[in-house]
Amino acid sequence: MTKEARQEETKNRRVNFSLKAPSVKEVILMGDFNNWDAGSHPMEKDENGVWKVSMKIPPGKYEYKLLVDGRWRLDSGNTQTVINGFGTKNNVLTILEKQKNYRLENS
Repeated sequence: MTKEARQEETKNRRVNFSLKAPSVKEVILMGDFNNWDAGSHPMEKDENGVWKVSMKIPPGKYEYKLLVDGRWRLDSGNTQTVINGFGTKNNVLTILEKQKNYRLENS
């Protein structure tokens, strides 16, 4: 790994997303941080019916949403939203360089 790559990696912050939804079959996290790629960050359900995914994201401001059983859903654990280009809302996540970890939980 190059020095530049190591420096970039150390800037990334761990973000933990979770959604309590025991009856759903699939939850996918999509946003600016993964180019809205449905295959990039599927969430995994634990034994308590909580869907989780953890990822490292560089500091910055990102829009995102959850795709729950094929339907868009806002992250109710995050009240920061913005109107998107389709006239609906996306959540906004702002990652600061000085903050270590983020946990976004909703039910």
